[in-house]
Amino acid sequence: MNVRATVAEIVAAPTDEAVKERVAALVARAREAQRAFEVAGQATLDTAAAAAAWAIMEPDRNRRLAERSVADTGLGNVEDKFRKNYRKTLGLLRDLHGKRTCGVISRDPGRGIVEIARAVGVVAAITPSTNPAATPVNKIINALKCGNAVIVAPSPKGHSSCALLIEFIHQQFERAGIDPALVQILPEPVSKLASAELMRAADLVVATGSQANVRMAYASGTPAFGVGAGNVASIVERSADLAEAARKIALSKTFDNATSCSSENSIVIEDAVYDAMMEQLLRCKGVLLDATQKARLQAAMWHDGKLSERCTAKSAEQIAQAAGLDELAGQEAKFLMVEESGFGPEHPFSGEKLAPVLAVYRASDFADAARIVRSIYAYMGAGHSVGLHTANTDYAIELGERLPVARVIVNQAHCLATGGNFDNGLPFSLSMGCGTWGRNNFSGNLDFHYYLNVTRVAYPIEERMPELDTLLGDYFGRVGR
Repeated sequence: MNVRATVAEIVAAPTDEAVKERVAALVARAREAQRAFEVAGQATLDTAAAAAAWAIMEPDRNRRLAERSVADTGLGNVEDKFRKNYRKTLGLLRDLHGKRTCGVISRDPGRGIVEIARAVGVVAAITPSTNPAATPVNKIINALKCGNAVIVAPSPKGHSSCALLIEFIHQQFERAGIDPALVQILPEPVSKLASAELMRAADLVVATGSQANVRMAYASGTPAFGVGAGNVASIVERSADLAEAARKIALSKTFDNATSCSSENSIVIEDAVYDAMMEQLLRCKGVLLDATQKARLQAAMWHDGKLSERCTAKSAEQIAQAAGLDELAGQEAKFLMVEESGFGPEHPFSGEKLAPVLAVYRASDFADAARIVRSIYAYMGAGHSVGLHTANTDYAIELGERLPVARVIVNQAHCLATGGNFDNGLPFSLSMGCGTWGRNNFSGNLDFHYYLNVTRVAYPIEERMPELDTLLGDYFGRVGR
């Protein structure tokens, strides 16, 4: 330990009171700017949202942000972050295009109801190290579109990347005549105290990342949206196009070195096609480990039950090296696979891995596959989503009715599809609610609707009182009065 550095850090660290004062000053600036912004009209709100979007989408800036993100956090890879920054923001712009988010947004003369969109105020955006640019900009654009100010609380690892993003946004704001106080960032060092103070002082908290951050958001006393734990499983049913299923699973499992909570952590293959599907996965540069190799990988990936940083969001090659799997050198492995049959802490591969490592389960039939997924989610990942590869799409409805999931993703690359894609109708988002299964208060993709209050004006209409038998006649006929 470098004692001098440690002492210097302690001396430089702000006191608790200084942290609170600093956060209070940020919130005061944001609140003042927001009050003027929310009444500036739809065109101004749209301009601010567009400025934030172009700040990250412009290729040179996007490249710098992608490179900075990987250099700062050591998570993921530059090309996939570059693609994610662009596509997720483009998709969000598509979802927001032409949407009214201030003033009157709906009139229903028959019900006598007029709806008026209202801003929520100052949003505290808690963001993870896995996506230190794409996630905050998604929240920033949504917040601005709805007339809000936003203060980002990045992870300590991702602070530099997020600060660069905010710098780019402020440059665009200057060109567009937008107040930079509408988008701010907690200064370094980002501490739990600073994040907690921000949550307490804000009007709304939107928390993405660790479950510790989500629990802290819920405990802040401020209205909060938080996400559940990821640990996605996908079922390969016997009627599936196996080559296409393997291609999509491999793409999803390897994208950005599996930093996404929507990346498959397990696949459950029906016995009738197990061997054929494994062959297809091997053709997609997956490598199946034997029992001895699996044990070495487990020892490298988990220390005292916690994921090791040296394997998290690293390439399969880097993970193999960390695990001492020298025999895999030269195989050009894109992802590693281990066969699994158990669930829970004694079987860590059944949980989230945040790495291009895939647990493979064998199911006797579709009902058994659903049972296996339910057992996985009883340990980790309940509420998030499940993947299904099949030619019988009715099975998707069955999963949606029976499994504890908010989304069923059919015949798609899961991590690209769950947060919205151009070939499905889900809203573009990097924050997915997991419902009460995942101890969340919402089960949708966090889109702009969650950044709005809605005031309803109720006018008198002609009274329409139904007859009792219209509503209870069926009940009376079956049960009696």
